[in-house]
Amino acid sequence: MPVVLPSTDRGQDSRVGAPEWRQAAQATSRKAHLLTDRCGQEAVTMWQPKDSVLDPNVAHHLGRAAYMEPWRFRVEMLKGGGTLEKPPPGEGVTLWKGKMKPPAWYARLPLPMHRDARAQQTAEVVHAHARGARLTAARLGRAQHQINGQLRLLLRQREASDRRLSEVRKGLLINQQSVKLRGYRPKSEKIPDKADSMLVWEKEELKSMKRKMEKDMEKSETLLKALASCRDTLDFYCQERLQAVELVNQPLDKVLEQAGRHSWVDITRPPTPRTQGQKTPPPDPVGTYTPACAKALFEAKRLLMESKDTLAEMAKNEVDIQNQQQNISDRVCASLAQKMRETLELKERMTMTLGLMRGTIHRCMKFNQEMYVTRGLIKGPLLKKNLEAREKLNRPLVRMYQRHVGTQLPEATRLAQGTDKLTRHNLHMEKNLAELRTTHDNLAWGLNCKKIGHDVDYDVVRLRLRQRHPHVCYEQAQRLVNDWDPRTPPRSQTSTAPK
Repeated sequence: MPVVLPSTDRGQDSRVGAPEWRQAAQATSRKAHLLTDRCGQEAVTMWQPKDSVLDPNVAHHLGRAAYMEPWRFRVEMLKGGGTLEKPPPGEGVTLWKGKMKPPAWYARLPLPMHRDARAQQTAEVVHAHARGARLTAARLGRAQHQINGQLRLLLRQREASDRRLSEVRKGLLINQQSVKLRGYRPKSEKIPDKADSMLVWEKEELKSMKRKMEKDMEKSETLLKALASCRDTLDFYCQERLQAVELVNQPLDKVLEQAGRHSWVDITRPPTPRTQGQKTPPPDPVGTYTPACAKALFEAKRLLMESKDTLAEMAKNEVDIQNQQQNISDRVCASLAQKMRETLELKERMTMTLGLMRGTIHRCMKFNQEMYVTRGLIKGPLLKKNLEAREKLNRPLVRMYQRHVGTQLPEATRLAQGTDKLTRHNLHMEKNLAELRTTHDNLAWGLNCKKIGHDVDYDVVRLRLRQRHPHVCYEQAQRLVNDWDPRTPPRSQTSTAPK
């Protein structure tokens, strides 16, 4: 075994080797030493955290002591004068026996369990994505459920509004039929009155209500299409998220309950004493809650609020229009009933007047006949042979007395004057009787017209009360308006086939 002799200082003159040879050997040794230090440091550094690299300008034991100083327990003074040792805050493993708490160690190179760790990390990422997808699907499904509920409410309200619109249209048909029936009155009864003005006013009000209901129906139809489109979008995104969810026996409502959110749209969320649920995550284009999902949920929230206001407005308009239509119809019927009472009062007066005129005509006819009999008695018989002796103007007493011109008797003159007076009185009576008969006929015709007008108004009121019943549909009222004219013969129901 060779023996290494201690080096002794020799003068450069006593050295045998050449200086170049010596310098080459020293350079090789220095290079090997640096390589050894670097490789050793790099090998250890892979197992040490970044902040554990010591300063090369500080001694190793001093650097190690300074590095381990934060790990040691801290002594705190208590109020009673005692002391208490506490480990430093932060993550790490507490060594109670050594009174130290080194920080958590993070390796910078793959360990033997690297493959299992990466597999577990991948599983955690996949499970986190699945949980996010399931939660997003639950939120989308709940929003879709609320949209479906709002769609059902809107459809029911549209049906109610459509029935009310049908009632308004039926009211227009009833108004048209009322005007048509009142057109069958006689000419003397067609003088414009307040009942006609009420019918015109009713028609204008019904047209205004019809336009208002049609606007509500158009608005609800647009909202219905938007809700249906939003529901389809939510269903598409929900089914898309469900494709990434593993098969677990857990309903989506349970997922929302675990998240502390009854409704992600946050419209019908009841107050609960539980803690506030999870906040809405920010949209992530590559995550489960994408901007498209956020936009769909925001659109669903907006449509739910808009549909809620629209439903309230439609319900209010329906009730208002129903009450307004009922009040208008009652006012029109009341005006027609008032017109019927006035017509009935005039009928009673005209009937009394007609009876008085009939008695007057009978008395005048009787008195006229008596005047004709009196005229005949005064005028005498038609033939001369039927005259009695005392009635002749050429009897002896008269002939003897009238021999002188100045002794003319007034008998013939008075007879002629009386007969002429009776004749003129009879002619005047005939004229009065003709005038009475004409007036009587006109009064009877007017009474008949009043009766027809009263019957027509009664039929109009009865028609309106019968047709405005909810059991009478719009088609029945339309067939009534399009029916044949009562003044014309009915149309044949069966058409004869050509031979």
